[in-house]
Amino acid sequence: MLTQSDGWYCLQSYDAENTADSTVPHTSGISLDNRGLAYGDGFFTTMGVVGGAILWQDYHQQRIRSHATALQLDIDSNALLITVQKYAQTLQHGMLKLIITRAPQAIRGYGFVPCASGSACEIWLKAAAMTIITSEHWQLPDGKRLPIQPAISATCLTAQLACLPPPLAGLKSLNRLDNVLASGELQHIKQTYPIIGEGLVRDMNGHWVEGTMSNVFYRLNSQINSQKQTDDTADQSVTSQWFTPPLDCSGVRGVMRAVIIDGFATSATPIMERPLMDEDLPYLSQLFFCNALRGVMPVSSLTLLTGEIINFV
Repeated sequence: MLTQSDGWYCLQSYDAENTADSTVPHTSGISLDNRGLAYGDGFFTTMGVVGGAILWQDYHQQRIRSHATALQLDIDSNALLITVQKYAQTLQHGMLKLIITRAPQAIRGYGFVPCASGSACEIWLKAAAMTIITSEHWQLPDGKRLPIQPAISATCLTAQLACLPPPLAGLKSLNRLDNVLASGELQHIKQTYPIIGEGLVRDMNGHWVEGTMSNVFYRLNSQINSQKQTDDTADQSVTSQWFTPPLDCSGVRGVMRAVIIDGFATSATPIMERPLMDEDLPYLSQLFFCNALRGVMPVSSLTLLTGEIINFV
């Protein structure tokens, strides 16, 4: 049962006659026919709130629009954000988690009807107090300032992410079992090594893609291209260039990832999408994880699957 005391609000429900009821936000129990519960048929986004304002609101709205298009859901993102803003103003500081699922269908099984009711949604919002204190910030080339957390240690995980076809790849959908298993592995490791703050996860193609709860950016030292590039200018371009793994087959296109990519877009060194492979790991010179709630999480050391530890200065 979703109750107000749990922090969950039902912003839009769907009654037995298949008509949307979103006139008054209310608390509500969830039906076992909910398609998010049954099939993962929906998506979510998690928003930080500071001073009653939603951080990176335009990016979250773009996620809602793009995910609605990909999953063929009917969402008025402008009206939805107006409602969510009211909860942000009440919360002042904390986190808002928005979950959107397809409404129950009149037909049995996975399918949905090709009409208005097939694209109708049920929407829930959870408000939670949360304070992340940081005194450090990173100013991007476009002037945006991102919070920087204290450096963490990270480790490579054996868990793998599923490879998905378009239009599902990159979505923050409710199908997150691969992330669940990866996060479970990380928690098991943290019982022995509590200093580990995040895990680097690869997909089924063997590419290192992201963290268990974050996207990843990296730099390489010049040695990786020493056989191809010998002049100082080329080496310098390698060491100053930030890369992030492409998410064409797996992973989540995070809000903070988009903010950082946009922040470098018009600079002399735009972010480049480049697969991160096993053979690249020994040549990493810098690595950081990021997400919309915590901002940037620099990595001080990375433990490889071999047990070797790479320390970053």
